[in-house]
Formats: sequence, structure tokens, C-alpha cells
Amino acid sequence: MTDVVMPQMGESIVEGTLTKWLKKPGEHVERDEPLFEISTDKVDTEIPSPAAGTLSEVLVEEGKTVGINTIVARIDGAGSPAAKPAAAAPAPAAPAPEAPAPAPVAAKPATPPPPIEEPPAEPTGPLSPLVRKMARENNIDLSKVRGTGAGGRISKQDLEGYIAQSAAPVAAQPAAPAPVQAPPPTAPAVPYQAPAGQAKTRIEPMSTMRIKIAEHMVLSKRTSPHVTTVHRVDMTKIAKLRDRYKDQFKNNYGFSLTYLPFIARASVAALRQFPLLNGSLDGNNIVYHNEINIGIAVALENGLIVPVIRNADEKNILGLQRSIVDLAARARARALKPDEVVGGTFSITNFGSYGSLIGTPVINQPQVAIIGVGTVDKTPVVIDDAIAIRSICHLSLSFDHRLIDGALADQFMTKVKQVLESWSEEVL
Repeated sequence: MTDVVMPQMGESIVEGTLTKWLKKPGEHVERDEPLFEISTDKVDTEIPSPAAGTLSEVLVEEGKTVGINTIVARIDGAGSPAAKPAAAAPAPAAPAPEAPAPAPVAAKPATPPPPIEEPPAEPTGPLSPLVRKMARENNIDLSKVRGTGAGGRISKQDLEGYIAQSAAPVAAQPAAPAPVQAPPPTAPAVPYQAPAGQAKTRIEPMSTMRIKIAEHMVLSKRTSPHVTTVHRVDMTKIAKLRDRYKDQFKNNYGFSLTYLPFIARASVAALRQFPLLNGSLDGNNIVYHNEINIGIAVALENGLIVPVIRNADEKNILGLQRSIVDLAARARARALKPDEVVGGTFSITNFGSYGSLIGTPVINQPQVAIIGVGTVDKTPVVIDDAIAIRSICHLSLSFDHRLIDGALADQFMTKVKQVLESWSEEVL
């Protein structure tokens, strides 16, 4: 009998949500064959079977979140007979009941409680970045929070419960003198009902990925005061280069040449000149990252994910395009590795591929800036008092105003614009 456990998908991951079983109890599964799907803070992926055999028991149902190393199922393989002697071993455990016999010892409730109270004082165990950030922002002493996860681990839900509990007495004070105002707080508890005369509605739960995206978006907007600046860029020179090489790229490498690697390359040049935009904030400290790791937002069928191109400053246009195509393909095939969606220092999102002209993207925490790429359109513009047709793109930069001022943001974008409009690098 082989135990199947919830794997640890990355150093900071302490739990995962089992979103779907790919096999049913009683079905045969081969070793390394996809067995179930999970969703974590960082990545959604399929988990292969650790052994060949029959899925004999499913211990965790779909949609449930459990800690790492939790047994989620058991596989009865060819070596299952050997498991039976092991099963017999617990039988001798019957004498164990004799231990409770010394009731007087167990009757000392004063001694056991202290150890039970101590788990909250062990926040040194694995904590997710989200939990640490929430604790820091709300000035919470983690030693006072009781963790309900595996081994007393503190989860996001534990923190939310602690915050709500702490706020309860404060809310109770105004409610006492003015009982007339008590009804409003209960209003949110009323289930949603469509107004009379409207068409019937359909309600379904959000997917795990959608919930995670929602949490990250709210966290980002709550953490960073967002400001967005937009620059118009003449992409005519890039457009001509792309037209010249796109067929060669397709024939030689099997993928198309897009505008995105050029924008990534220009961003790298600007990040070198203005390294503050490649940094992040840790309380009142500025963290300067020595590597330039660019996250590329990838739209999925039910959400989005931001895989990371590591050491993007060491890649040319071909290398960047290859990385973009590879990461996007594996993201949509749910085949990304956990370390491929962490460690980004700056992000790019290309909403122009869906026809959008301008957007104001949300910063990917803990980064401090993100570039949004609009569609490239042929546009009439005035050049030297004459009208000309140029390939124009609007690039927007959302930045964290706690660290980045408007002047610096515009200097950064001016550098990006200059690199693109006067492109001088070889494409191959």
C-alpha cells in the first residue's frame, strides 16, 4: 500500500487545494501518470502517481485545502501483500489502552494545558508570504494567533478570524448606544436575490484560481498606492524588423516573432538605468534586486498566471521570444514548475493582443511596477509638419507611489520609448 501525500510545491508553500481527482477509487493508475490536480498560492498543476496500482482510497475530497505531506489517498499496488503484515502490526497496539489506566496522572489537567497553549508561540514554522504580510500590515503578534493548520501552522483564515475577533469589541461599543443602527451590519448576511422583474440568475462558486487572483488583486491595491503613466511609442522601426524576420523565425524555430520580446528588451535597458523600478519594499527598507527577472502575464481559460523569465538581461530577442513562447505554452498546459512563477522583479502584461489600446494594470506584489502593452495600430501622425502613417503603441506603467515618484516613472518610460524608437540591436 502506497500513501499519496500533498506535495510541497515550492519553499514557501505550506498548503494546497486539491481541485480535481483525475482517477476514481478502484481505477488502475500507472506510476507517474497524472493522479490529481492541485492549486497553491503560486501555481496550478497536475500531480503524478508515486506508484502503479489501484486507487484504493481517496481521503481528501475535491475543493479541500490541506497542509503539505497530508495523506490524500492510498494506492494498492503489487506490493500490497507486504502492507498487510504492517496492518497487523497496529493490532498489538491494543495494550495501549492500559496506558490510560493511570487515570490519576491524566487527571492533572493543569499540566497538559500549557503545551496546548504553546503552539501559537511557534510562528517560526512555515508561514506563507501572504500570512507574513497580513501580520505586518495589521501589527499582529503571531504568537497570539492559534494556528489550525498542520502542526499548528497559521493560515490566512486564522489571521482573518483573529482580526475579526479583535475588532468585535470595538464594533460592539457604537452598537450599544445606538441600537437603532444595528440592522445595517446584518444586511450583508442576507443572501443575494435578483430584483423583481429581472431574469433569473445562476450562482456558482469561484474556482480556486479565481479566489487566489481576487486575493492577490485586493492585496495589491490595498498595499500599493497605484499611479499610471501612459506613453505613446512609435513602433514603426520594430514593425518593419518584425515583418522582415517573422517568416524566418517560424521556419527556423517553430514560433512567431512578436512585439513582446522587443518591449522586454527595452524594459531591461531602462531597469539597468533606473534600478529602483526593479526593487521592492520591505517595511521601511528598499530591497534592490541584483537580477532582472521579468514576469510575463499569461491569460488562461479561467484566469491568469505570471511565469518569470529569469536573468532576462542576459537574453537577446531570440532568447526572450523562446522563453515567452515556452512559458506561455506550459502555463496553459498546467506544466509550470513552482520556481517558474516566483522571484519576478518586474512584470509586463500584453492586453494589446486582445485589441485594447490602453490599460492600467495592477502591480504584481511585491514588485513596484508593471508595464501594460496596448495594441500596435497604424495611425496618422504629424512628423515635421507633414502627416505620416506610423505603427503606434501606447505603453502604460503602473507604479507604487510609495517608492516611485512620477518624474522617475516618466524618465523610465522615456528610456523604454527611446530604445524602441531607435532600435539598433540585431534580431538574431
